[in-house]
Amino acid sequence: MFADFAKIFIQSGKGGDGHVSFRREIYVPNGGPNGGDGGKGGDVIFEVDKGLNTLYEFRHKHNFKAEPGQEGGKQNKTGKSGADLIIKVPEGTVVREEKTGKIVADMSGDNQRVVILKGGRGGKGNQHYATATMQVPNYAQPGQKSMELNVTLELKSIADVGLVGFPNVGKSTLLSRVTNADPKIANYHFTTLNPNLGVVDLNGGKGFVIADIPGLIEGASEGIGLGHQFLKHIERTKVIIHVIDAASVEGRNPIEDIKSINNELKKYNPELLNRPQVIAANKIDAIYGDTNEIIDKIKKEFEPDIKVYPISAVSGKGLKELLYYVRKLLDNFDDAPVVYESEYNPDDYRITAELPFTVEKLEEGLYSVEGPRIERMLGYTNLDSEKGFMFFQNFMKDNGILEELEQMGIEDGDTVKIYGHQFDYYK
Repeated sequence: MFADFAKIFIQSGKGGDGHVSFRREIYVPNGGPNGGDGGKGGDVIFEVDKGLNTLYEFRHKHNFKAEPGQEGGKQNKTGKSGADLIIKVPEGTVVREEKTGKIVADMSGDNQRVVILKGGRGGKGNQHYATATMQVPNYAQPGQKSMELNVTLELKSIADVGLVGFPNVGKSTLLSRVTNADPKIANYHFTTLNPNLGVVDLNGGKGFVIADIPGLIEGASEGIGLGHQFLKHIERTKVIIHVIDAASVEGRNPIEDIKSINNELKKYNPELLNRPQVIAANKIDAIYGDTNEIIDKIKKEFEPDIKVYPISAVSGKGLKELLYYVRKLLDNFDDAPVVYESEYNPDDYRITAELPFTVEKLEEGLYSVEGPRIERMLGYTNLDSEKGFMFFQNFMKDNGILEELEQMGIEDGDTVKIYGHQFDYYK
């Protein structure tokens, strides 16, 4: 089953906590700290798999989490790092932050493997916090928190040329005739249900990738029918081929069809109309001679701005001239695929690593808070002044210490001990 859109939740691994331990040997009764560092959390990595052409697998699984790092151990042992999580996607998948719609990564071109979320750094063990005044630190640094993100995955076909047209004008027949693609072809008034891609090989010239964009209808840009789901597949194309029924087998007006489709393209993305266009006047096998009144009117309406090529996708007549003209238009472009720039860097929203501190409930109504930076902060803060005390309170709040105390159940009037100081807690 073809699927070109999915919503998933991704989360990197939390860094392992630093460990608190001390040397305990027979002849070293008061050994120093030897707590090891925590391991790094696993990254979330998106990787292109050339064998995939759909996002169907994400219809069944929506949550993806990398492994956390392990806690550090005794004797300065570093915890094991969490395994990275590799998510494989088809080439052309655009990863967006769900809430803002900003592009996190476009898995195209050189972006074959991209680290989307970085795992948390492991916390430092208590061996790092021994000082002349604090030789037995009983705290270690927590591991850095994991990163998490709700993202949308949107598959935009990687094609140089897009075939557009109303249903039943012969796009699928044309694609099957000029490429190795094998689309389902039938005389239905329904649109093709998914874009088909094929490679055009030209004698003496460079080939190119062509996509049959599912049949569009008026209102497609507003989401009517299936149009809105498939207009995305034309965004990377460099040249647009309008396929029309030049024989007017079903009584359609090809000129109005071209204008209607261009109007839908403009509503969806005005930049699409800046790309070169070609008109493939199909089904000339159903008319007498090489031209008719309809083709003459089309040429008069659109040439010289848009070249018109009468063709027959069934017999192959006129296809060579059409394809070499398209190749000539493509030669004005860089061969590299259209790749969208990243607009959203999850690292910019990452909370910095937590300060190492410990909060301990000594007894009912009595709590203790310790940590190296807390100790240093108290050394240069005048708690007797109102300004200094306010600075101290803000420090406790901004670094999550008050929140930690509240989670442990502290109540108004309880006492907090911090390095020789005692404070009464009031919310």
